[in-house]
Amino acid sequence: MGPYHAVVVHFPIALLVTATLVIALRAFSDGPLALATDRALVPLLSLGVLSAVAAFAVGLLVWPMEATFSSPLGRNHVLAAAWTVAYWTLLLVTRWLQGPAIWEGVTRWVMLGLGCLGGLLLAITGSIGGHLMGTPTAASQALRLMGWEIYTTYYVPDATLALIVVSAVALAALGLWSRRSLPA
Repeated sequence: MGPYHAVVVHFPIALLVTATLVIALRAFSDGPLALATDRALVPLLSLGVLSAVAAFAVGLLVWPMEATFSSPLGRNHVLAAAWTVAYWTLLLVTRWLQGPAIWEGVTRWVMLGLGCLGGLLLAITGSIGGHLMGTPTAASQALRLMGWEIYTTYYVPDATLALIVVSAVALAALGLWSRRSLPA
């Protein structure tokens, strides 16, 4: 069953890397090519998220849960994959709800940052998965240099959790405040 996961994961990788490139192109350009690719962004993100969910589900079926979660490497991969699916889903919903207005003003640069962050998260998830399949990459060395030993470290520091909670509350408050300040 392992080969099925190896095949399926290449669909979200290809689709979401392409989405990252579309976001970068659209952030830097208002030309006809950028506008055309932006019209394809929501369907591209939709297919990317759906295929990522499929890859995640197949990945959970590949090996017994006890084996996967007894290894820090396995836990890191599942955690990174869950974050990747959730992140790209939120990016899809954001682009879908905001429409082309997302590319006006400073929000175009926010989208560029979000797209790059999503691409990085996708690369980390894939790199850890490659380790599980016996093909480590140079990306793992970069993670090690940043202090994350993927073979042993499995935790989210309390400060990170606190930052996530504070950010979520601040973003929700900002959303409510901006909704109230819009003209009726």
